[in-house]
Amino acid sequence: MAMMRLRREDPRVVGSFRLHRRLGAGGMGVVYLGSDKKGQRVALKVIRPDLAEDQEFRSRFAREVSAARRIRGGCTARLVAADLDADRPWFATQYVPGPSLHDKVAAEGPLGAADVAAVGAALSEGLVAVHEAGVVHRDLKPSNVLLAEDGPKVIDFGISRPKDSELRTETGKLIGTPPFMAPEQFRRPREVGPAADVFALGSVMVHAATGKGPFDSDSPYVVAYQVVHDEPELAGVPEELVPLVLRCLAKEPEDRPSPDELMRELRSVAASYDTQAFIPAQRVEEAEQQEAVAVAEQGGGGPGEEVSRRAAVRFGKRAVLGAGALGLAVAGALAAVPLLGGGGPGHEVAAAPRTTAAAFSAWEAPALSGKSMPQCSYAAGKLLCAQTGLVFALDPVDGRLLWRHPLDASGPPSGAPVVSGGLVPAGLGQGRRLAMLDPGSGDVKRRQELPAYGGLRAVGGMLLLTAADGTVSGVESASGEVKWSHRIPGQDVPYFVSFPGDPLAYAASVSDDGSGTRVTAVDPGTGDVRWEARLAGALQPLGVVDGAVVFVAVDAVRGDARAVVRYDPERRASVRVPLRVPLQQVAGSVHGDVVHLMATGGALVAVDLEARRQRWTLETGVVRGSTPVADDRYVYVTAPDGRLLAVDARRGKLVGQTSPRLGDRSDRVPAALPEPVLVGDRVYAGAPDGSVFAVSGRDPSGW
Repeated sequence: MAMMRLRREDPRVVGSFRLHRRLGAGGMGVVYLGSDKKGQRVALKVIRPDLAEDQEFRSRFAREVSAARRIRGGCTARLVAADLDADRPWFATQYVPGPSLHDKVAAEGPLGAADVAAVGAALSEGLVAVHEAGVVHRDLKPSNVLLAEDGPKVIDFGISRPKDSELRTETGKLIGTPPFMAPEQFRRPREVGPAADVFALGSVMVHAATGKGPFDSDSPYVVAYQVVHDEPELAGVPEELVPLVLRCLAKEPEDRPSPDELMRELRSVAASYDTQAFIPAQRVEEAEQQEAVAVAEQGGGGPGEEVSRRAAVRFGKRAVLGAGALGLAVAGALAAVPLLGGGGPGHEVAAAPRTTAAAFSAWEAPALSGKSMPQCSYAAGKLLCAQTGLVFALDPVDGRLLWRHPLDASGPPSGAPVVSGGLVPAGLGQGRRLAMLDPGSGDVKRRQELPAYGGLRAVGGMLLLTAADGTVSGVESASGEVKWSHRIPGQDVPYFVSFPGDPLAYAASVSDDGSGTRVTAVDPGTGDVRWEARLAGALQPLGVVDGAVVFVAVDAVRGDARAVVRYDPERRASVRVPLRVPLQQVAGSVHGDVVHLMATGGALVAVDLEARRQRWTLETGVVRGSTPVADDRYVYVTAPDGRLLAVDARRGKLVGQTSPRLGDRSDRVPAALPEPVLVGDRVYAGAPDGSVFAVSGRDPSGW
């Protein structure tokens, strides 16, 4: 992998990473080789200055990085850190030494049949992980496949670049590289699903076997015509691989194999050869040596301890959103399905502050850190908040700082702090080492080293950790003892959600075709399955009402919300309430029998489960909003500029809003919008300027 010295205009430090060399530059920004203080090496991409000033791009970039955070699997280069609020947004991924598949073939010629099959099987496995996270790569090509020592890695997944293609349609710019794009990416770009990546994989295998793609021309417009209308050119592809490649390159998405099926068949082909899986040992050694020299010349450390795998929340096998952007299907609600607990039963909620409503005055606590919006919860009689590199507690009555504790984390928190087992796990979801804090004083009561995990959830007094192989461990928060560890029947790799007032944890996995969802309710104390159900449609859980679980149903291809579903496990019965119009990228919550959905674009919708109808719709005028929080009178939503909106819960009318709190960050789009915290008649919220504020909910019109 070629590396270039830093230029005068290049930064030397980004976030907590020291930069050593340029790895390359493209339409979206510059990629650098960097390392953290432990010596871990990363590939760090910094966005171009002109794109950093584009608010629409920043918002889309934030959604896409949020999606990328959820991707797990050894065949993808994992996301290590990101700062979406920086002057120039950036993200860092695992550095993968070794050549790209494109460079390997260009330098040494096409691969043999066994190696093509082995690489194809590994990439299929990578696509399984990408698609399980609800993401479509859309730009799988030989240059996005790195041949690492431990096997091929898929990189650059789901980060769409605004200038990837000069081809345009009336629906907007196409995303991808024409020789490796599926027919539907040209014909129906808004309907692109996981099968498009399978088509691209077929083209990548042809390139690996022949040195060129199945559709070849100097003109991208000619290639586009060939992809849509012509049969692929497979001369030179090993005979035993031709049937599989042809299935991958089928014109219609439904005629292509799934990544799981493709992985099994390619592994079978590879195993039929008396050879080991392809590992470019010589080229890897050269890359390692070159990298070591580069790091040493810049004074960087050598290979150090691998950064702990970041926590991620997935809901099993999810379908895709369209070609325009890799948003999350339930962006606010589920991207914020808090690795830190964020309002679930992990909060041992204390009574409201002991003061009368009349004595309460609105307050604003100044920013302790301006690096991210504070994410807060109410527990143990305090307002517990987290920002990048910091956990702190405020007095809910007057906003006084009670204590603060620094965190060794470069990225924004993935949710609000919780009290679990009488302690606050500081840094939950940001690494394997936790400081268990006294919620009253902030003092460290115990250092906790967690087992390796890919997903983590605080539920009551337990921490549920999901390993990459699907094993779940229940760790008692109070003692740090592992109480149980085993697989959850029916769930391959379960990632849990939980809800206020409900003692159970829930895992939901969607089938490959999006036709059904398997839901499993687990006792967090024992790991026992309390109930399970197989429900129709692609469902994602929002909350629990009287023992019934409420879901939002999304379209398996477009990813937009189409209905709200309530399932009663005792009666084994479900109720489905269709939405009047589909909603894009919704964040949802449940209050009593009413579900509130906040959609990208500004629509706030109330759905009455008891009456089985949509109650009202309000166009709020905000580009996107936080997960809505409601009581019997009002629905509260945080806007990207820091405003807190109050909407009449019965009529769906805006009744009040606070002033924006952008500070000097008016040119930045927050990566995540923390939901408001509602305690009695008081509403607490965090703002982009780093402040936390409180207002009375008795009369929002006076805000």
